[in-house]
Amino acid sequence: MGSTWRPPTCPIAGPTPRSYKYPVLSHSASTHLSNSRRSEHTHSLPVSSSSSSLEAVRLDECLALCLWCVIMTNQDVVVSEMGIAAGAALPGGPAGPAGGLFACRSAAASMRQTYLDLAAAAVAARSASCTSWADAMRASSPTRSSRSASDVDEFTAWVRKHPSALSKFEEIAAKSRGKKIVMFMDYDGTLSPIVADPDTAYMSDAMRAAVREVAKTFPTAIVSGRCRDKVRNFVGLSDLYYAGSHGMDIKGPSSNPESALCQPASEFLPMIDEVYKTLVEKTKSTPGAKVENNKFCLSVHFRCVDEKRWNALGEQVKAVIKEYPKLKLTQGRKVLEIRPSIKWDKGKALEFLLESLGFANCGDVLPVYIGDDRTDEDAFKVLRKRGQGLGILVSKCPKDTNASYSLQDPTEVMEFLLRLVEWKRKSSSSSLMIRPRV
Repeated sequence: MGSTWRPPTCPIAGPTPRSYKYPVLSHSASTHLSNSRRSEHTHSLPVSSSSSSLEAVRLDECLALCLWCVIMTNQDVVVSEMGIAAGAALPGGPAGPAGGLFACRSAAASMRQTYLDLAAAAVAARSASCTSWADAMRASSPTRSSRSASDVDEFTAWVRKHPSALSKFEEIAAKSRGKKIVMFMDYDGTLSPIVADPDTAYMSDAMRAAVREVAKTFPTAIVSGRCRDKVRNFVGLSDLYYAGSHGMDIKGPSSNPESALCQPASEFLPMIDEVYKTLVEKTKSTPGAKVENNKFCLSVHFRCVDEKRWNALGEQVKAVIKEYPKLKLTQGRKVLEIRPSIKWDKGKALEFLLESLGFANCGDVLPVYIGDDRTDEDAFKVLRKRGQGLGILVSKCPKDTNASYSLQDPTEVMEFLLRLVEWKRKSSSSSLMIRPRV
């Protein structure tokens, strides 16, 4: 507890690659419905077993006319009375084989109404889907510029449940006493502010200095949805663990050249590249949309997209991902995330790093995870399930979360990090001073 932490020299062992199976639908529901209805109506047309060969030929013509009647009626084309009369002139008249034509018009009208009802239902469902999709995007991307009295009351109630890690620092210090702290932090919105252009999300020099001190004091990892190399360049520090692509690309400190990569989704790289190119092309029609290739996952940023276009953009992205059942679509703060459908996320990355550091089954370890995004909830859930560790959500708005504490923005995050380092050094000094002489 009293010594300063140093990165271990042992390599990180990556997980054994596994193969995953995914269900693929061979036919769409609409195709199946269309085929079943076509079969039902064509086979229900009446046929007489005593018809002569000539009548059989004319019957074929009648059946063809019946089908034509169904099709034309469904397309809002009026079938003339001459057509009905021509059918009645066939052998047997209305009571004979041609009588099916009269029933056909009624069936056609019934089918037309059925299809119209189905079409209306489809339109309604699509509209509802679009509405719920836009609502979900808004929910994950709050845009409040000011708070009403009710907003303030709601936030106050939320903070009581998820108190500030600054105001409750002494409580956190008490929980940390005698424990080995391991730090995990998201990047965007946690160490750097959220900005319009994701390529310019630079952290401040003051924040970099704070993170440097944290890394000198505790084992520290940056866990981000970004490409590992990109977030490494943003942070610019070497003695950290970096987990990019939501934890699907992990590398130890550069001071340890033997540390191995953990890349559980390597087999998806060709697919991710293919989808990236498709999304770039498809989203060109949406001003402000930006597709970012994070190596093992993709991000479609809509922070600069007019809110009226969110539905259309969401539909574009969903249409592309629909062709790739091995990928899944999730949402973050004004970003849509495309990831491989494997059982790996920021929570799994946290567990993997704890195990790699030799802390998996240690009761005296206290993992601290700080993040602002929905994807960080996977890590918060792991900590809550373990009953060990502290989750801190960075947010100015009330959100459903598994985190225990909260901070409002990167400025508060920096203040918390500096206080934690200071507390650790003071407590270490105190323990050295009262250590009995041998």
